[in-house]
Amino acid sequence: MSQQHTPISGSGTEADTNPDAPAGAPVDALPVIDLSLADGGPDDRRRLHDELRAAATGVGFFQLVGHGITPEETAALTEAMRAFFALPEADRLAVSNLNSPHYRGYTRTGDERTGGSQDWRDQLDIGAELPPHVPGSGEAPYWWLEGPNQWPAALPELRTAALGWIDHLGGVARRLLHELLTAIGARPDFYDAAFAGHPHLRLKLVRYPGTAPDGAGQGVGAHKDYGFITLLLQDTVGGLQVERADGTFLEVPPMEGAFVVNLGELLEVATDGYLKATSHRVVSPPGARERFSVPFFYNPRLDAHVEPLDFPLAHHAPGATEDPSNPLYAEFGLNEWKGYTRAHPEVTRRHHADLIDATRR
Repeated sequence: MSQQHTPISGSGTEADTNPDAPAGAPVDALPVIDLSLADGGPDDRRRLHDELRAAATGVGFFQLVGHGITPEETAALTEAMRAFFALPEADRLAVSNLNSPHYRGYTRTGDERTGGSQDWRDQLDIGAELPPHVPGSGEAPYWWLEGPNQWPAALPELRTAALGWIDHLGGVARRLLHELLTAIGARPDFYDAAFAGHPHLRLKLVRYPGTAPDGAGQGVGAHKDYGFITLLLQDTVGGLQVERADGTFLEVPPMEGAFVVNLGELLEVATDGYLKATSHRVVSPPGARERFSVPFFYNPRLDAHVEPLDFPLAHHAPGATEDPSNPLYAEFGLNEWKGYTRAHPEVTRRHHADLIDATRR
């Protein structure tokens, strides 16, 4: 799995990866996991690891509490986010991602696509604040994804809150990954080298403005996240749904003070399907009711190679699922580049027309 440009694929099978779970057990609610148990004694840590292992090998989603993010930090971000979406459209379009070869900035409602279909939401894409990395001769095109953000001049507090959120949630996600790896018997620092330097940490500030004019309910279409770990802050409206093993969808009601956590496909592949990445979607709120959410994506450096995980429970792994139309690569940046160029085709055409063929490998 460490060869550059090599697709990673599993066996194409899908099964219950939790040997302790009853076969076919229905999922009626997401588990709630308290990360603060990591600071407790042996019994607390054992409980944390048992619960993490069951959630990560079963439904692949859980609610996380005890993470240390304060209500004040959350309020600062959500208030700045709502203020951004309350700006006149001209002010939001002044930071349009169409201006950015790094895919940073504002995306108008309906301009992003999932599975080739229109998502009825608008959003602001933000990442670590770095100088632009224009790929040199022989460098991979994914280095275009490293660069500066665009900030609305009228809201200086947004920059402070968003970059602080990236910093703080990066710490939460790093700790969670260490505990998750411990829970399945792996070295907790197994992937530390892949995150050293400038890991590719991103967040989206997202507004779902209600049902589309044509009545379509796709806020964002069913998909799996392809990286490592996603932590989602959602408001009180609801609409997030997680796919069960039987193909039906489970509603995820908002839980005050909790993050919804899901695992990405690279962790599923790295464990040969023992850890589970699960399809999920957002159904638009009815009428003109708005929904706000903030997904945070914890992913390694763009040039990091994701090695297969060495862990003693590998004999329980059923094999990772496959999607021939969307192969995963050992070099993380190839996956991120593919994802952004497909989701934002107009940005790609405007800034990277000469690289379009390379994105369709």
